[in-house]
Amino acid sequence: MNVLVDDVGSFPLPVNMDRRIFEKAYVLARKAIIEGKSIKKDDFLLNNFYRIVVDSFKKKIDTGLDVVNYPQHYDIHKQFADVIHESMNKGTYIVDEKHAIIPEVKVVQEAAKEICEERGEKILLRVCVTGPLELYIKELGTTPYRDILLMFAETTRRFAKNSILDSKYVKTEVVSIDEPSFGFQDVVSDRETVLDVMEKTFDFKEATKQIHLHSSSRIADILEVKNLDVVSLEYAASPKNIEAVSKKMLEKMDKQIRIGISRTDVDSIIAELFERGVTKPHPEQLVEDEETIRRRFTAARNKYGDRMTFTGPDCGLGGWPTQEAAQLLLKRTVNAVKNL
Repeated sequence: MNVLVDDVGSFPLPVNMDRRIFEKAYVLARKAIIEGKSIKKDDFLLNNFYRIVVDSFKKKIDTGLDVVNYPQHYDIHKQFADVIHESMNKGTYIVDEKHAIIPEVKVVQEAAKEICEERGEKILLRVCVTGPLELYIKELGTTPYRDILLMFAETTRRFAKNSILDSKYVKTEVVSIDEPSFGFQDVVSDRETVLDVMEKTFDFKEATKQIHLHSSSRIADILEVKNLDVVSLEYAASPKNIEAVSKKMLEKMDKQIRIGISRTDVDSIIAELFERGVTKPHPEQLVEDEETIRRRFTAARNKYGDRMTFTGPDCGLGGWPTQEAAQLLLKRTVNAVKNL
């Protein structure tokens, strides 16, 4: 079985794009989409949101990724919390189905025909959604209220379900629920609540279901989530993560694994280069060489065999200095896997 190369989601804005203007456009674009309006007919939204997303998405596709996440330029918490806040004003944490949309996915859907015809193949889309436990921590802290946790789970499920595309030009291949704090800062300690929340979150069909984690400390709990397909772990910057997961564990619970094989912790990379006297690193210095990435891929593949079905960078690239640097990282990761 071939291992598919994907990316985790976030991506730098173009250097000439003011973040404040993009964020203003993002909010207005979401409102327009919910109201059934075309964002391409509004010059401000066309130039400061639609075209930015399409261009960034094409840059990702050009790196050779098998499965491409929409370019996540907006804050991973605000992206969903902003909509949850509107529901809270109505007395609930459950977002209305009509409002549970990811604007970037709608852009990809609209641009899919053009992109597909340009490149001559159907787009396999990956959709990242910030998970219910992560959103709960950001909004309410770590004191657990089971009923509210389940509301967050239902809201996350709605965002995921509404992001399933399947047309002649684009198919949502993967939906990933991102839980970066799980295992470091937990809302709930009991396994049953974790399972109930996650199984509610993953209650949708027609796409491979991933969960992206930064820590493997509670991997045993996650492997028991019945309707989960793939666990995703950082390995490049956190090699000990895979020590907690064996191939036998995956086989027993009938799960697959995605392993991050290229470092994305750019601040740490810059600090390490600074210690070596490199004060203004260029992309070639920031991105690991293909051989280093290939060695990690080979080690992970040897450990997990056909249970390893996805690979790619450790995490998102939103913090990287330029789109060109992020592109280079994606290209080297793809080449490391495909040019064995």
